[in-house]
Amino acid sequence: MTSADLRTRPARPTVSPLPAARRARRGVQRGPNLTLGASRTARSLALAALAVLAVVWLLPMAWAVFTAFKSEQDASDPVHWIWPQAGFTLDGFRTVIERGDLPLWMWNGVFVSAAVTVVTVAVSAAAGYAFSRTVFRGRRVLFALTVASVLVPPQMLIVPWFRQMLTLDLVDTYAAVILPQTVAPVMVFILKKHFDTLPRELEEAARLDGAGHARIFWSVMLPLSRPMLAAVAIFVFIGAWNNFLWPFVSTSDPALMTLPVGITAVKDAYGVNYAQTMASSVLAALPLVLVFVFFRRHIVKSVATTGLGGQ
Repeated sequence: MTSADLRTRPARPTVSPLPAARRARRGVQRGPNLTLGASRTARSLALAALAVLAVVWLLPMAWAVFTAFKSEQDASDPVHWIWPQAGFTLDGFRTVIERGDLPLWMWNGVFVSAAVTVVTVAVSAAAGYAFSRTVFRGRRVLFALTVASVLVPPQMLIVPWFRQMLTLDLVDTYAAVILPQTVAPVMVFILKKHFDTLPRELEEAARLDGAGHARIFWSVMLPLSRPMLAAVAIFVFIGAWNNFLWPFVSTSDPALMTLPVGITAVKDAYGVNYAQTMASSVLAALPLVLVFVFFRRHIVKSVATTGLGGQ
């Protein structure tokens, strides 16, 4: 082909990559919607339903906050249940704090919840690693029993736990409040499934360097599992902080009461002090609010990845 032919040959139309890229972006944007569909009407209906459910969920909390800022007379007045006749006051908070019990209850709650969290995460992580990466006789049977124990309600274990604490002479001690709460089969199951997803090549490389199970667990598995461990720790801490039944049963010493148990003691000869009870409840919720504010990303991610939202 001569140079004259090349000059007279019509040029091939060039195809710009921009339309293809735009079509690709549009295809991604038009993907399936997670609400009720891709239409604007469906999204609006879903958001409206979620807004109604959120308002219904927030109403009891709003009532508790309003009651906490009322006087005892206005708190029991059914006529002025929204706006108190005497106005809002801090008497409920002042009375609860001046009695000196609330700081002790909060300290006990923080100490017990932190101890339960540390022990539960340590034991559950070790058990999950053992079920996931080791082979021993009876492993399947033990794991089946662990999964089956998730179906046992904790209320059924109150009497065996209490008899065990009596036998060990641990009643009215911190150990009696802490130790039974560290039994968390669901966390063992979650961590076992998490360890199953980690690449075995890292474990094999560590074995070539002479590492054993303890070194692999501590230096390889745990650093790779920090997000999951943080999620498990957050849920265990919240559960231990809100636990009422077992701390109420395991101790009768007022010096060992946690906050949920101590709130029930806000009574007098005339019955329940509603304003003081709600003030104690609001103060009890503050630590959990702070935990959510500082760790909200971990909480949302943990609900999405572990499925604990329906627990």
